[in-house]
Amino acid sequence: MADERIIAEYLVETPRTLSAAAESMAGEQSTGTFTRVPGETEELRARYAARVESIKALESVASPSLPGAAKPQAARGQYERGRVRISFPLVNMGADLPAIISTVAGNLFELRYLSGLRLLDLEFPPSLAAEFPGPQFGVAGTRRLTGVADRPIIGTIVKPSVGLSPAQTAALVRTLAAAGIDFVKDDELMANPPHSPLAERVKAVMPVVNELADKTGRRVMYAFNISDQLDRMLAHHDTVLAAGGTCIMVSLNSVDYAAVDFLRRRAALPIHGHRNGWGMFYRHPALGMEFTAYQKLWRLVGVDHLHVNGLQNKFCEPDESVVRSIRACLTPMLGGYVAMP
Repeated sequence: MADERIIAEYLVETPRTLSAAAESMAGEQSTGTFTRVPGETEELRARYAARVESIKALESVASPSLPGAAKPQAARGQYERGRVRISFPLVNMGADLPAIISTVAGNLFELRYLSGLRLLDLEFPPSLAAEFPGPQFGVAGTRRLTGVADRPIIGTIVKPSVGLSPAQTAALVRTLAAAGIDFVKDDELMANPPHSPLAERVKAVMPVVNELADKTGRRVMYAFNISDQLDRMLAHHDTVLAAGGTCIMVSLNSVDYAAVDFLRRRAALPIHGHRNGWGMFYRHPALGMEFTAYQKLWRLVGVDHLHVNGLQNKFCEPDESVVRSIRACLTPMLGGYVAMP
C-alpha cells in the first residue's frame, strides 16, 4: 500500500493557468491548504502529497461555466480548460471508501479558482480488490437466477409507482410474468410505505412468483426496494431472502456508499442499484461526475446491477452517452467486478 496510488482524471476550467490550478488541487486534497503551514515538511510531502501526473490543455473561454469563480488576471482574460490527472497516495486513505470519495470528489467543487470541475475517471490500485468484495452475482449470477442464458433479460417496473396495495402489486406481477417478463422491480418511490409495507408486499408477491415458477419452470426475478434506515434495510433483506426472493434494490444516492458496502458484506441476494438523483451529478457538463467514474465506485462496493438509461429515453442523456455507460459497466476492473447494466 505504501507506494500505491489512486488516480483521478478531471475536466478542469480555471481562471488560473492549468498547471497552477492542478498543483493547487493536488495540495488541497492531500498535504496542503490555501497557504503553506509549518507542519507541511518536505519529508511529509514526499510520503503523503498528491501528484499531478499529466495536463492536457483544451480550449479557452471568455466566461466561467459556474457562478462564484474568481476572475482571470486582466492580461489573460480567459478561463482555461483542460484534462488533469492527479494521483493520491493510498496510505492517505487506506481502504476507507468515504475517505477515498472525500479525497477525489470533496472540497474541490467549491474552490473559487475552479470555474468548472468534473470527475471523469478513476483508477484503483490492485490491493483494493482484497478489501472490497465487488459484485457477488453480476451478469453471470443474474442470468443463472433468471434462467435466461442466450438473450436479453426483459424487465419492467411496477406502475403506478405508488398507491397499489400488496395484493394489487401481486396481481400485476402475475400478469407480467404470464406475458413473459423476466425481471420486475419496485419503483424507486415504493419502499416501505404505510399503504404497502415491504413485508406485506413480499408476502403477497412471492407466492405468485413461486406458483408460476412451479407451473412454467421460469422464475421471475423481482427486485424489492429495501431502501431504508440501515438496520431496517438488513431486516428487509432477510425478509426477501426467507420468502425465496432473488433480488433486492437500493436507491444508491439516497442510502450512499457506506450503507451499501455494509449491506453487500452481509447480503445473500443480488443488489440492484438504482441511480435516482443521478442528474445532479452529470447534467451540467462542467460540474459533477461522469458515469465512468461513478459506476466504478459502485462496482467497487459490490452492486450487481447498475441503472443506465434506455435508448431514446425520456431523460436528457443522448444515446451515445447511454451506450458508453453500458460499456463502462461491462469493462473489467481489478480483474473483474463486472456489473449488469
